[in-house]
Amino acid sequence: MTTKAERTKQFILDTAAPIYNEKGISGVSVDDVLAATKLTKGCLYSHFENKDDLTEQVVDILLQKITEKIKQEVAKGKTVKSKLFHFLDFYKDPIQTFIPGGCPIFNTAVDADDNYPHIKEKVAAVFRAGQEDLANLFRQGIENGEFTQALDPTVMAFKIVACVEGGLVMCRAMNSAKPMSLLIKSLKAELEQYCV
Repeated sequence: MTTKAERTKQFILDTAAPIYNEKGISGVSVDDVLAATKLTKGCLYSHFENKDDLTEQVVDILLQKITEKIKQEVAKGKTVKSKLFHFLDFYKDPIQTFIPGGCPIFNTAVDADDNYPHIKEKVAAVFRAGQEDLANLFRQGIENGEFTQALDPTVMAFKIVACVEGGLVMCRAMNSAKPMSLLIKSLKAELEQYCV
């Protein structure tokens, strides 16, 4: 059973997460979080040492939420190919994303690139783990006869992640979901070429 303090801390993190995802680490002030939570500064600082502590824990929540949601979507597939298609379909709407503001993995990567090396490493770990999960799916698909040996799991995993993350950012900048649907259709067609 969670305590009131634990529930309050979780409320702060859950409320701050979309603000950070939309405004970025540097763009969020403690006052933004206070205004959204309607809590006092004293209450906030009874749960977090400072803004850096809050930021790091919010980033952890954002990365955890998106990773868990992607895994849930992938798990809906019964075959390796359908799991991969579920992964691609997760990104089909770059405008109305799972967490407002776009993909928190990409957003945090860009935001942390030069200014927050510790947070940059957290994002890099998520990228590496996600690509390895995809590569393992491809390997499984080759082993069980769904895909041909011509498919390179590591290269294809990187290509898919790079395409969907880049496509997401471009579509959000252009405020159009259509290019993403075409990209996903193209990636699916490419994967079909490796199907047995």
